[in-house]
Amino acid sequence: MDIDVRGPRFGAAVTTLVLAVVLITGNVWLLAWQTLAFALGAAGGVARSPYGWLFRKAVRPRIGPPTEFEAPQPPRFAQAVGLAFAVVGLVGYALGPTWLGLAATGAALAAAFLNSAFGYCLGCEMYLLVRRATVRA
Repeated sequence: MDIDVRGPRFGAAVTTLVLAVVLITGNVWLLAWQTLAFALGAAGGVARSPYGWLFRKAVRPRIGPPTEFEAPQPPRFAQAVGLAFAVVGLVGYALGPTWLGLAATGAALAAAFLNSAFGYCLGCEMYLLVRRATVRA
């Protein structure tokens, strides 16, 4: 079943805020929270992530029904990519080197910002490239 395109974009906006705070403060627990959010989104789809739940319960009722939909697989893949970067970030912050945590968190932040501000999902584009490369005609 297709999903409301506004949901992943809202999730990306929250993720952008969370990751920006992580970069500013170096708070490893906040990065652990974001890692969990990515893991839930990758495992169950963006609708099952904490930010998807927040969108469904608090945002969508106030902005009306969706007019545009998308397949759930690309955003779910994007959550898995975010999860990989967040795990690397956690390793960098918790075990070192710190620059690794900063770089991985910054890369995830850049991708989330592109999605939230411009509707351009890097992980979704990666999904499409992988599909093209692996599906035989």
